[in-house]
Amino acid sequence: MKRLIHSTAAALLATAAALPASAQTMAITNAKLVVGTGAGPVDGGTVVVRDGRVVAAGPGVAVPAGMRTVDAGGKWVTPGIFAGFTRMGIVEVDAVRGTNDASADETVFNAALDIAPAVNPRTSAIALNRAEGVTRAVVAPENGGSIFAGQGAVIDLAADMDAVTRPRAFQFMEWGESGARAAGGSRPAAFAMLRNALFEAREYARSPASFADRGKDALLTRLDAQALVPVIEGRMPLLAHVERASDIRALLDLKRELGTVKLVLVGATEGWTVAADIAAAGVPVIASALADLPSSFEQLAATQSNIGRLKAAGVPVAIGMINNDEARQARLVKQYAGNLVALSRIPGAAGLDWGSAFAAISSRPAEALGMGGEFGSLQPGRRGDVVIWDGDPLEIGSMPTQVFVDGVEQPLVHRQQRLRDRYLDPTGGALPKAYQY
Repeated sequence: MKRLIHSTAAALLATAAALPASAQTMAITNAKLVVGTGAGPVDGGTVVVRDGRVVAAGPGVAVPAGMRTVDAGGKWVTPGIFAGFTRMGIVEVDAVRGTNDASADETVFNAALDIAPAVNPRTSAIALNRAEGVTRAVVAPENGGSIFAGQGAVIDLAADMDAVTRPRAFQFMEWGESGARAAGGSRPAAFAMLRNALFEAREYARSPASFADRGKDALLTRLDAQALVPVIEGRMPLLAHVERASDIRALLDLKRELGTVKLVLVGATEGWTVAADIAAAGVPVIASALADLPSSFEQLAATQSNIGRLKAAGVPVAIGMINNDEARQARLVKQYAGNLVALSRIPGAAGLDWGSAFAAISSRPAEALGMGGEFGSLQPGRRGDVVIWDGDPLEIGSMPTQVFVDGVEQPLVHRQQRLRDRYLDPTGGALPKAYQY
């Protein structure tokens, strides 16, 4: 097994090293083009990427002379998938503590925790999800002894060692049942902890030098207070995992009181029941797509129509994967988006049209984090994350034929694929010693 791991890693590194840097400037022509803003596909489209950024996309776009050209042959061409909520790159095996950096249960810090230094670009899930068209991902920590889990990041899934696109991109917080447990056992305790933390962060912002750090006995250390200052000043989004309708309303009330906090709801299983309130507050949602069986008492109003009803009410909504094998299976958002398209055809149900469904896994997650001007679509100025597919990307059998991150073509091989190929039809002499009998 050790020999297999070493040989696989060497092959992947060799492939990554062989990628041409000149591929940052290229054009993809003859495409069934999806820009990713909510509109459907158009035939005969062209995407032009220069120095890693999109400069033009649409039908009738001219290709500059001398530019590398890829003929899509009429295949679907889309922005790369922007995975709206994952723990990719910080978890390999959940139960093996040395490979799981998602949470820290025994530290005095909470909001100050920064997952960016822990992201491992060689985590097996990154290559697997890249091969399925995922090019960027939101990576969030898990909470330990506080409602605050720490500062999450946005990463790219390119085959190199520079994975973190934006460190400290947001603060993540648990609310509802999980927040109650972390705060001491009740929702009132969680509410008091949140208000106290924001109060102390305000005090730190007013006078950092005079902030009294009470060490291990403090609810908020100096570093935690410092980490929350961008949140209370509206410079860093606060992603809050919340499911129950009454808990959502409590957060919306707090947002109105604080004014500047950029709140993003994550999960929001019962969001459809208070969709008008969420829309009025202008709060985006990164929702679990197909939760229809309550896994807790805070999800009693679960329905697959949640996202469709949220969008119909005017809520900016994206698809996320919280508590759904989010460390490895971000690729499933394609299937979930496709299922929402199918749901729109069922009488009495509420799904999404095709363009909105694809936007929910491309531009909408980026916009929820305030990064829509940089990622998630093929509009001019965005990063050159482009995928060519062998069929409709929301159909379960479709796969990428080429994936580009910042205009650089990426390898599509991964460890599971190599294992399949090696042992699909093995011969005794070709097996390592451990497999010989």
